[in-house]
Amino acid sequence: MTQHGAPAPPPSNDAPRSAATPRIESRPIAFLRRTHVTASVIGLSGSPRPVSRSRTLLALTLAALERQGAGSSRLVDLAELPADALLGRREDREVADAIQAVLDAGIVVVSTPIYRATYSGLLKVFFDLLPQDALARKVAIAIATGGGPGHLLAVDHGLRPLLASVGALVAATAVYGTDAQFRNGTPEPALVEQIERAALEAASLATGVPT
Repeated sequence: MTQHGAPAPPPSNDAPRSAATPRIESRPIAFLRRTHVTASVIGLSGSPRPVSRSRTLLALTLAALERQGAGSSRLVDLAELPADALLGRREDREVADAIQAVLDAGIVVVSTPIYRATYSGLLKVFFDLLPQDALARKVAIAIATGGGPGHLLAVDHGLRPLLASVGALVAATAVYGTDAQFRNGTPEPALVEQIERAALEAASLATGVPT
């Protein structure tokens, strides 16, 4: 899909140095156990850029959920949806389809770069279109990237409340990556470990199995 007249994004530290999404070879982590969940998964990328660190973490999280036995997954780039429709100025089939995919999913994974200590405007306008309690009885994973550790507070003070406002049960482990945790677009092992734990927690919550 192509972008339909969306406003130019503000400067961001979210874009990686490498244009290709890295392929991460997952290694077993001793303290994690595999569970099995049949819930379908949707990933929402709130980055205004088609290639970004936050989107990389989102794609890796969807892959980790697949290894946990989750059902089919889909990744939606909100930046590719028509701007007028996201702002509620007109109806659009692509936007309606994305909303329906969220309503149909059992696990919702949301990623965003942090701008001015909060999540992206793309996430804000998309969530404004969701029905009340749209994520009730659904599990969510919060993913964010920022320039440094100070922006981590935006996850607990902004992204978690956003997900909770529509009824989501948010996994305790959030995935937060800083610029220093990427090398040529590839996240360091500690960040991959965060992803694996968040995926385990979400899969366990979706099946009612305690972590």
